Amino acid sequence: MRIVALAGGIGGARFLRGLREAIGPEDEITVIGNTGDDIHLFGLKVCPDLDTVMYTLGGGIHEEQGWGRTDETWSIKAEMKEYGVGPEWFGLGDRDFATHLVRSQMLTAGYTLSQVTEALCVRWRPGVRLLPMSDDRVETHVRITDGQGTRAIHFQEYWVRLHAAVDAEAIVPVGAETSKPAPGVLEAIAAADVVLFPPSNPVVSIGTILAVPGIRAAVAAASAPVVGLSPIIGGAPVRGMADKVLAAVGVEATAEAVALNYGSDLLDGWLVDTADEGSVAAVEAGGIACRAVPLLMTDVAATADMARAALALAEQVRA
Repeated sequence: MRIVALAGGIGGARFLRGLREAIGPEDEITVIGNTGDDIHLFGLKVCPDLDTVMYTLGGGIHEEQGWGRTDETWSIKAEMKEYGVGPEWFGLGDRDFATHLVRSQMLTAGYTLSQVTEALCVRWRPGVRLLPMSDDRVETHVRITDGQGTRAIHFQEYWVRLHAAVDAEAIVPVGAETSKPAPGVLEAIAAADVVLFPPSNPVVSIGTILAVPGIRAAVAAASAPVVGLSPIIGGAPVRGMADKVLAAVGVEATAEAVALNYGSDLLDGWLVDTADEGSVAAVEAGGIACRAVPLLMTDVAATADMARAALALAEQVRA
């Protein structure tokens, strides 16, 4: 079985770890990773979502945080502060710096982001094929109004520095309209037996991937069933502040609303948590097969059960 998953950071990475446990040794997973969160810091190219997937599946993630490296130290960050060089709000540990140094060195030498990601994965052996959504530069920006007036800031500043405390007025994937899917992305979707939308942020993770010209159309045209898992349980995000960015695109923070926003042109199936069983009928009325199952990723075993439920629903809608 060839499985393609569109994934953001922590939620996507943890789901993929369960998915990897749920499939057989002959099955293959291709991950199309969000690069809209990418940012240039200290002269380095930082790819938070790609790295979170790579570290999580490779056994190097800081489990409690869900991002960054385990057993991290912070000497470089402390030295940068002594020089008065910021931003201080974005934490890059010493071990994490090494990844960004290697990536930036290779990009400067002329390698594409796809080639760099493949090279980094040689070390981490994540057990999946990890593809960036695009080799082109795409950055998600957020329009806000605060004491400095109305302005656009990088999504990382909105999420990490401001903690989404200011209302998001618009979400703009800058550069997406002129970007191209990375090599292998469209081919993987076309050849897939199943396409999955993990419980990643539907606006700034999966939504940004779908904003790359050609990817949404490829998913919509895929012969494989497309099944998503709700990142919203009981009217609230499981993790993070997805409700803030959903509001910016006019979508209510409910499992039902997220499914219907994707639409039946993309989704064949949708899983909601048992707490949202009451939304199943409304989702199905929108033309999307829906089931209620436990969706809390409390451990790898529970997450593997979620993945099995998604694959089972895919088989049901295929029939």
